[in-house]
Amino acid sequence: MIIRKMELRDLPQVVMIEESLFSDPWTENAFRDTLDQKEADFVVTVSEQEEIIGYCGAYRALDEAEIVNVAIRKKDQNQGVGAGMVRTLIEEEKKKGVHFFILEVRESNLSAQHCYEKLGFKSIGIRKNFYDCPRENALIMQMESIAGDE
Repeated sequence: MIIRKMELRDLPQVVMIEESLFSDPWTENAFRDTLDQKEADFVVTVSEQEEIIGYCGAYRALDEAEIVNVAIRKKDQNQGVGAGMVRTLIEEEKKKGVHFFILEVRESNLSAQHCYEKLGFKSIGIRKNFYDCPRENALIMQMESIAGDE
């Protein structure tokens, strides 16, 4: 498996994963528009057979980035793919001057929360009724990169 920058040719597979996992999925056009934004970075994990296994992204503003759309095919979940992508994305954002990272995760998604905690994220609050279908709170998690930990 390799982790690389998301490309336009990846979008059909990315959208298939998105639609299989989320009740309110992004469209291909939404991903396409995001890839055109200079403050957005998205990565994919690709198998040896050139299949997209997962993807995630980050939006940058000054020295802060929000991690979004961490998604892994159901059959490949809980195997470290998400952690690898988030770690790669964080390292790329650090090179661009980012020191603070934030993300939201469903309150019930304990495996994702555990993964983010192992990466250094800490819970800092709750967004009430953030998710639909089913309606659920989001746990807000943050990580601060201190000088010298690069």
